[in-house]
Amino acid sequence: MKGLFDIKGNVTVITGGTGVLGREIAKYLALEGAIVVILGRKEDVGREIADNIKFEGGECEFMKADVLNKAMMEECCANIVGKYGRIDTLINAAGGNMKGATIGPDENVFNLDTEAFQKVLQLNLAGTVIPTQVFMKPMSERKKGCVINFSSMSSYRPLTRVCGYSAAKAGINSFTAFMATEAAKKFGEGIRVNAIAPGFFITEQNRALLTNADGTYTERGQDVIRQTPFGRMGTPDELCGTIHYLMSDASKFVTGTVAIVDGGFNAFSL
Repeated sequence: MKGLFDIKGNVTVITGGTGVLGREIAKYLALEGAIVVILGRKEDVGREIADNIKFEGGECEFMKADVLNKAMMEECCANIVGKYGRIDTLINAAGGNMKGATIGPDENVFNLDTEAFQKVLQLNLAGTVIPTQVFMKPMSERKKGCVINFSSMSSYRPLTRVCGYSAAKAGINSFTAFMATEAAKKFGEGIRVNAIAPGFFITEQNRALLTNADGTYTERGQDVIRQTPFGRMGTPDELCGTIHYLMSDASKFVTGTVAIVDGGFNAFSL
């Protein structure tokens, strides 16, 4: 069949679109013909990303928003539907970690900051649930749409140190499966919910953890490379093909899944 991967005119909302991975995905999708709306808290960065994408010929705009603020999400949703008439795809790329929700190499579980732990759960899990509630509403009315959540390797293999992040991303996998069933049973097969689980990609949040100032890998980075059969970190553009597949008609019978993009990390075992 022709046109299975055609996403021209697809109205796509990306939360966390100002991050390293989100901005790469936004650029790729816009240049493939999607109409991209980036949501994020960093207004200057977001507008610069949108302007650069438009300069290259893509259709993109930025809206300042906090994924934990439902009223802001609803205002963005109303503006987008008012302008474009619909929302075809939601990509929940907002998330992150913080020091207090991790356990250092010289610490144990009793050093875990439970307030930071809760904040990480909120940002990653509630920060996916709230946008899904808001942006799936117009999808449910049309009985058509696609949601793609961001999971992580730590959802499958609870990595040492990242206690809060691992718990949150495991919750994303469960929420993805739940919402896939919920959407299909109550709104029909036209709404699909899937997730993508990246392996290790260098971002602003993990750069200091995985690499030294001279670009060489830290001890932690070397551990990741030993566990990755490809022997390297991923590059942001290597997520784009999987995202494209999950939002296109090429995956119209795919829902409730987590697509792993990790260079073999999850498959490797001694």
